[in-house]
Amino acid sequence: MAAWARAVRGLLLDVSGVLYDSGGDGGVPIAGSVEAVRRIKASGLKLRFCTNETQATREKFVKKLQGMGFDISVAEVTAPAPAACHILKERSLRPHLLVHNDLVPEFSEIDKTNPNCVVIGDAAENFTYANLNEAFRVLIGMEKPVLISLGRGRYYKETDGLKLDVGAYMKALEYACDVQAEVVGKPAKRFFESALAEMGVPAEQAVMIGDDIVNDVGGAQRCGIRALQVRTGKYRPCDENHPHVKPDAYVNNLAEAVDIILQQL
Repeated sequence: MAAWARAVRGLLLDVSGVLYDSGGDGGVPIAGSVEAVRRIKASGLKLRFCTNETQATREKFVKKLQGMGFDISVAEVTAPAPAACHILKERSLRPHLLVHNDLVPEFSEIDKTNPNCVVIGDAAENFTYANLNEAFRVLIGMEKPVLISLGRGRYYKETDGLKLDVGAYMKALEYACDVQAEVVGKPAKRFFESALAEMGVPAEQAVMIGDDIVNDVGGAQRCGIRALQVRTGKYRPCDENHPHVKPDAYVNNLAEAVDIILQQL
């Protein structure tokens, strides 16, 4: 009997690398994941999809997943862009956006004139020298630079291999401008706390399932949430020797995790 699977009321699921592998063709579901989500919902467990996805609006992202057969709605997704918009409004910040073109609509209600901060996300092909240098110039021209990052992942997996993530570019701007970014997505504590609040489940009764040893597993555990690492997505065998983060368990995929959890109910 798996001790980590006891007294679970809610699940937090990473998306890319757990539900599906993204790619230029839209991506492909990971074997068993569509059925696993269906089984979670049928069981009565609470569920949130926790993603650092910043290459599309939540609406477009969810529509893509629905097209793959997943039972998912926008209301069930915790993502960085809406959280960033809340911070921008709260602090009267006007962002210079270095994000993917498809994410820009998430910031439609935000004043972007005369920027006094930079927001960086997974801009993919928009991470050109010219665009990075423009963001650098905005930051370096401020007395107190403000850099908000929609995650800090190092890389992620697509169907044709690993890709650099926003964290690599965030670190470049941090170094150049001698500033520390405020991370809005995983592994930020506020991100996980928001997901728990939206789900209505306390940390000790939740389990996070992700493929990122640092941002998914480490981030959740720092909030008192049990966390599993799947051996899909960006997982690499060397993750199991990580010097600082030890998952509560490793599972081969989401389907296996769901099997174990549902047997404990």
